[in-house]
Amino acid sequence: MYSQDESLEALQDIKKMMERSSRFISLSGWSGIAAGICALLGAWFAHNKITQYSTEANTDKTTHDIFSFPQIGLLQELMLIALFTFMAAFVFAFIFTYLRSKKNKIPLWGLTAKRLLINTAIPMMVGGIVILRMMQLGYYELVASSCLVFYGLALVNASKYTLAEIRYLGYAELILGVISFWEIGFGLYFWAAGFGVLHIIYGTWMWWKYERVKS
Repeated sequence: MYSQDESLEALQDIKKMMERSSRFISLSGWSGIAAGICALLGAWFAHNKITQYSTEANTDKTTHDIFSFPQIGLLQELMLIALFTFMAAFVFAFIFTYLRSKKNKIPLWGLTAKRLLINTAIPMMVGGIVILRMMQLGYYELVASSCLVFYGLALVNASKYTLAEIRYLGYAELILGVISFWEIGFGLYFWAAGFGVLHIIYGTWMWWKYERVKS
């Protein structure tokens, strides 16, 4: 016969096995911190570029039109900054997740990881198409808000296949994105807060809860 302590320990082991089979639990808090830092750096570079082009527009009255060459040049540079920011965040996320997966001896790629990827990708792909159409129509002031909303939807949608804390990060991104629709002109600051500050807070909390060495 098993003692009560042994029975509880056995139940906990079974619970952990079931969680590993149904949820991707190798996400690292350092991934969130690194993604947040990348986002803040990207927002800083973007802010500098916008300031630079605004200064040039004030000294040259021919550049005020949104479709003029300098404005198109600004849009191209901002897209490049966004692309490099995303790539850097993705690389760091992969590295830290791989290291944690290896440490915990959990396969990085499996059925659960595929489900997580699919449920994250669908809202983000749809959001990408919507945002591209917004840009075609000239609604640039709504791009940052839309990024936050669709990213939040992606996190909430994927949360059932990974750690539950992802859902709360998704809710926070959604709330911030919706608020920013009514604060036109401050999109970059909301973008930095959502993708930068919230990721750092989330990553720090995840590291503290799951990864720090407890005495």
